[in-house]
Amino acid sequence: MSKKPNLKPISEELVLDRMRFENPWWVTGSIDEDYNQMQRRLYFDLLFPLIEETDVKRAVVLMGPRRVGKTVMMHHAVEKLLQNKVHKHNICFIGIDNPIYLHIGLEELFKLVMQAAGNTNPKGWYVFFDEIQYLKDWEVHLKVLVDSYPHTKFIVSGSAAAALKLKSKESGAGRLTEFMLPPLTFHEYIHLKNYHHLIRPSTMHWNGAPLTNFFTSINIKEVNKHFIDYINFGGYPEVIFSEKIQANPGRYIKSDIVDKVLLRDLPSLYGIKDVQELNSFFTTLAYYSGNEVSLNTLSKNSGVEKNLLKKYLEYLEAAFLIRVIHRIDDTAKRFQRANFYKIFLTNPSLRSALFSPLQATDEAIGNMVETAVYAQWLHRDWFTPWYARWSVGQFQGEVDMVGIDDKKLKPVWALEIKWSNRYFEKPEELKSLLHFCEKNNLKSALVTTIDKEGSLERGGITLNFIPAAMYSYVVGVKTLEQKKNRGK
Repeated sequence: MSKKPNLKPISEELVLDRMRFENPWWVTGSIDEDYNQMQRRLYFDLLFPLIEETDVKRAVVLMGPRRVGKTVMMHHAVEKLLQNKVHKHNICFIGIDNPIYLHIGLEELFKLVMQAAGNTNPKGWYVFFDEIQYLKDWEVHLKVLVDSYPHTKFIVSGSAAAALKLKSKESGAGRLTEFMLPPLTFHEYIHLKNYHHLIRPSTMHWNGAPLTNFFTSINIKEVNKHFIDYINFGGYPEVIFSEKIQANPGRYIKSDIVDKVLLRDLPSLYGIKDVQELNSFFTTLAYYSGNEVSLNTLSKNSGVEKNLLKKYLEYLEAAFLIRVIHRIDDTAKRFQRANFYKIFLTNPSLRSALFSPLQATDEAIGNMVETAVYAQWLHRDWFTPWYARWSVGQFQGEVDMVGIDDKKLKPVWALEIKWSNRYFEKPEELKSLLHFCEKNNLKSALVTTIDKEGSLERGGITLNFIPAAMYSYVVGVKTLEQKKNRGK
């Protein structure tokens, strides 16, 4: 009988060598040039103050879907710390997903990294753990670290947003500060691609008062071209700069983002048995993003029983792939039983990866424009959007998005998302929107267009028309502004 090979454990020296490789600034004083050349996302200015804050004994948990730039943002944070005169041997980065770190706990990793850097004083360190979800019971380990090393700042990231959010709330209460990094907004897309010259400030009047931070375009046709590119490819920083990836988005986005979440992350975290069924279900949702669906219809079309479908929806939403939007009636009342709802992709470019990129004239573009507009709003974790749908006799009414005052439970604004100029020419055809405004005493409403801009009055209600691309840009700008004001 042949003997089984005797596998030697990975040597400590090999682990230390890997740590030195991952932290080139210990020698050079700067991060790798590849990271240095990448532009910072606008969300960096929101994250960095949380990293810099050392008076409060809390770790920072950087969450978000795959490929939105979490690892890059961590390296940009390292560079900023170095620029702020933090000693290069007081900063480390460890990619937990590397098999070489398998079965090594966070505290042991920290001790090894101090040894590798030649700095065994645990005070004043900034420790970055990337892809933390690969460590079992990471949140328990992290809490112990925060308690054991009060003068060290720990920053962790992970793509399995579902598990991270759930576990950080269960086990890290008072010890963890969550920061969600979403896919790119259209505002960030314009910023990263340096298309600012196409945008200029403008003013819109709302209920008689001017709105600040509003914008228009000096060339809306050019902006619309970029907006279609954003819809097809714009959710991920890496994709917007790569023509090679854009030529075959399915190969990159589907295999590296969708499949890894559906076939690996979610099944391992939630014990999902039939991953092909989940994959097929998500593909169906992606195709019909922006359409109203019911649990009965979904169950009938997919052949999956309703209770399991509810779980799938919960998983997909927790993984930041979809968002379920609930319905109100024309008086803004919520339905006791949520039989109908709309499901949106959190990022429209997921659809082009699963199927094919869209043209501005394709039949499905209207739903993808609506998905793109919703995607800008979904960055506001303090805001819940609604849509309105109702029947009065033969009249079927719908308003695409409604903002409700959380305290008064009354509508404060209404939005109709169109990829058409038709309603600028014929505003009287916006019967549902005008009915809803009248019913809820709204004096103004917004309507998106392809490229028309201006205000018209019908029945005492001011309809403000704005191109969908510019509206998406404005929401992104205002979201970032409000996040800064809220300290998010």
